[in-house]
Parts: sequence; structure tokens; C-alpha cells
Amino acid sequence: MDVYRSLFDGAVKVLQPRRFEDERGYFMESWREETLAEALGMDLAFVQDNESLSARGVLRGLHYQWDPPQGKLVRCAHGKVLDVAVDLRRSSPTLGQAEVIELSADNRLQIWIPPGFAHGFLSLTDDALVLYKCTARWSAEGESGLWPLDPELNINWPCAADEITLSPKDAEAKTLADYLADPVFD
Repeated sequence: MDVYRSLFDGAVKVLQPRRFEDERGYFMESWREETLAEALGMDLAFVQDNESLSARGVLRGLHYQWDPPQGKLVRCAHGKVLDVAVDLRRSSPTLGQAEVIELSADNRLQIWIPPGFAHGFLSLTDDALVLYKCTARWSAEGESGLWPLDPELNINWPCAADEITLSPKDAEAKTLADYLADPVFD
């Protein structure tokens, strides 16, 4: 596994697993503990795997979990998504900034989203299958989200707002200004 690109001063990493192809198809190790530890420069313990299937135009997120802090290793196994990370680290010079990367079954890129970042994705194809490994179990009491259409985030979604499908929870999520004003996160 190679680091394809680093974002946010190296906190977020886009990874390229090695793929072996021949006339039969391909073989790829999507995750190996020591290979990922070497690529990220840290050891991680994953405790939960999640899978999400989304139709074109479905936008999931931008979610973050602070209690317990949760990191995610994300990949798109089928279709294509626009994956987004937003820096929510209070002491970071890139606080509130978003980075966007396309993940697809074709490019096989993965993205490491550490704790301290909101994460979400927009399905660019029908039946986009996203898989992610998590470093902490989901906690309803310790998670929240940012409104993904907040103009302050400056995310250039490749479709009009009326072509995007949000869950009711995501449609009512906090703006970045709301997040920054919340003393819970100081």
C-alpha cells in the first residue's frame, strides 16, 4: 500500500493498495495491519466494519464522532463517490477547510480519515458501495454532523442542491458556524 496523496499536513492520507491484474481479473489486499501501519506511520485497531450502498445523488454526511473519537479507512468497492473530509481540529490552521477526493471501483483509492475530521460522500453512480473500517464503535451520544451544503465549507458538489438526497438528520445538521460556537468542542 502506497501513500498516493497527503492532505491537511499529512493527517489525512489517500492510499493506493497494490493490485495484481491478469486476464482473469485482479487481486488486491485492501487491508493488512502492518502494511497500513507502515503507510500511516501508526498502529491502528479497527473494531467495526461498515458498508453503505447509495443511489446516484445520495449525500451521506458530513459526520464526526468525538466520544469515543473515531477514525475511518474508507474505500469505494463498486461505482464512484466524491469523498470529503473537513478539518474540525480546533488548533489546526486548516480548521473548517474541506478536501475532496474521488474514490471509485476503478481507481481503488482509499482514504484515512483520522479522529478530528468530519467525513461524508456523494454517490456519483447508481449502486455506489462504500466500505469503511472504524477505530471506535458508533455512539449515538458522541456523534454529530455538519450540514454538507453549508456555503461556508466551500465544497463544490458536482450537481445542484435539488439533485442531492440527504437524510433528515443530515439535512438538519449544524453549520460550521454552529459547530465553532459550541463550547462542547473547546
